[in-house]
Amino acid sequence: FFLCSYFGVVFVVVLSYAVAYGRMSEQAKPAGIVVLGSRLIDGAVPPLLRSRLDKALEVYGRTSPRPLLIPSGGQGHDESRAEGTAMAEYLLEAGAEPSDVLAEDQAVNTEENLRLSAKIFADSGRSGALLTVTNNYHVLRAALLARSLKIDSEVVGSPTARYYLPSAFLREYVAILVEHKWLHLVLCIPFIAFTAFFVLAILAQG
Repeated sequence: FFLCSYFGVVFVVVLSYAVAYGRMSEQAKPAGIVVLGSRLIDGAVPPLLRSRLDKALEVYGRTSPRPLLIPSGGQGHDESRAEGTAMAEYLLEAGAEPSDVLAEDQAVNTEENLRLSAKIFADSGRSGALLTVTNNYHVLRAALLARSLKIDSEVVGSPTARYYLPSAFLREYVAILVEHKWLHLVLCIPFIAFTAFFVLAILAQG
């Protein structure tokens, strides 16, 4: 009961923060925009990923001078090409200047997306604030990872189809728990100790 209560509280906290982060807009004028990748379908950009790219293009279009766009994602085992390559093509077809697009095509997870994209931005010779774009359900974990990597980047969310949100958020919740497993283990110790004491007390009375 106590452990279920603990993880229930954690779930509510994560959900609240995710909703709040997902509704935020950028506060600073970005010099670079990192777009986190997701799975391609038949080598093409699906609606979920298109939402991220359209959000990045929206920010790109209203920012002057134009920021560097860094679509980020490697090639999965079930993909015909790298996500970053397909994303870069989408951005260029949508009107982004070729000189403003540098694809990152090696990352296999969110941590590598952030780390490798930050390096591309640093190597580009540009300087200034970074903005990371992902779907709204993924914003909190991306922000936590950016902070742990000491990458100075805001994270904003793009819309996600409602039918996809419940399963996507549950995956994010589990991923956050796993990535901070030692913290949660330490926080669970008092609950485990109290439960053990309570059970022993009952057994002693019996």
